[in-house]
Amino acid sequence: MDLHALPTLTNLSHCVSIVERENTKIVRVIHDKATAGISLYGGHVISFQPSDQTDLIWMSDAAKFDGTTALRGGIPVCWPWFARIGSPSHGFARTQEWTLVEHRESEAGVVVTLGLTANPETLAIWPYQFSLRLHVAISDTLEVTLEMTNEDERAWHFSGALHTYLHVGDIRQATTTGMGNEYIDSLQNNLMCQGGDELQLTDTIDRVYTKPAPLIHLHDPVLKRTIQVENKGHNSAVLWNPWLQGAQSMADMTDEGYQTMLCIESTVHAPCISAGITLQPGEQYQLKTTLSTAH
Repeated sequence: MDLHALPTLTNLSHCVSIVERENTKIVRVIHDKATAGISLYGGHVISFQPSDQTDLIWMSDAAKFDGTTALRGGIPVCWPWFARIGSPSHGFARTQEWTLVEHRESEAGVVVTLGLTANPETLAIWPYQFSLRLHVAISDTLEVTLEMTNEDERAWHFSGALHTYLHVGDIRQATTTGMGNEYIDSLQNNLMCQGGDELQLTDTIDRVYTKPAPLIHLHDPVLKRTIQVENKGHNSAVLWNPWLQGAQSMADMTDEGYQTMLCIESTVHAPCISAGITLQPGEQYQLKTTLSTAH
């Protein structure tokens, strides 16, 4: 995505501005270290491009920016649950309008913070008070932290994910290491499986890796780089690629879109909402993912 080509609505500082695509407002960051885009709709990182590199983030060429559906690609915020254990699937945070709370910049980079709190729409889906902060630190690396606070008088349970879509040159040539060798296979009725130390895809994948290493590496010989994914606050790492048959079934992904992406997600996985992490009134929790590259 060419962030430079989007029309500017407001210049907030030397590095930060609000731009627009269709009906979606985007916080655009242009810094010597990197450029980035964060959609206010969904609190959704849509681009992170370090200087002299192609974008680490994959966005679908058919993604809809009309504010009616979650964006396809980027880093969707799945919360207060992950997957289909509640309705809507992946929760409501990715289809809510977030607020720009603050932005800070220095020679080292830019930090953008977005916020979301309970409102009539969220309360109709999930009857709890909460406060979310999404801290996006943009420098040579991208650090995304979802900070949640229980603002209710009752405890509540949550699961969730930072559902990161990573950009690769060719998924058939890319290999992944560090995801661990134990996974729940969503394509086999959540069967617990054992796998190898290196993964190279030849078909669709939808797996919850339950014992990932501190660093997961996505080796990309086409773009001549390795993307390092460091997750914190998670209990698993989800890897997903829909392959051709999945891409063809999605209106917001081109048929060939699967060829240049792989999701490696920082995930709090739970089989049902009540089995998620419990937050007592006033308690906070952070889910985090950090992306960097090596050559």
